[in-house]
Amino acid sequence: MAIYKKVTVALFSIVLSFSSVALTLDQAMDSLSQAKAKGLVGEQADGYLGIVKSEGNAGEIAQLINQARKQQYQKVSSETNVPLSEVEKRAGSKAQEKTPAGQYIKQQGQWQKK
Repeated sequence: MAIYKKVTVALFSIVLSFSSVALTLDQAMDSLSQAKAKGLVGEQADGYLGIVKSEGNAGEIAQLINQARKQQYQKVSSETNVPLSEVEKRAGSKAQEKTPAGQYIKQQGQWQKK
């Protein structure tokens, strides 16, 4: 019985430590410029971030920001009666155009430094 309690406490502690490490959307937004500058994430033609190098919290940053982007794209699509895929494509094109030199964009399935 004592071992069961110790294992339960240990597992609970691990779960709590993971939840405290998770980023919020605001933290992801604050980290985005640095992640792009380090070449960890880049802009894709579909309007979403992609992972260039799977290091640090690049995946979590991309996931959180992509979720927020999708919500915004759905809102624009609904309000303008433009298909979601077209909204995503237009946003991706604009994001890639605005990407500064030295950062990554994905074209024809390949990451390229702009």
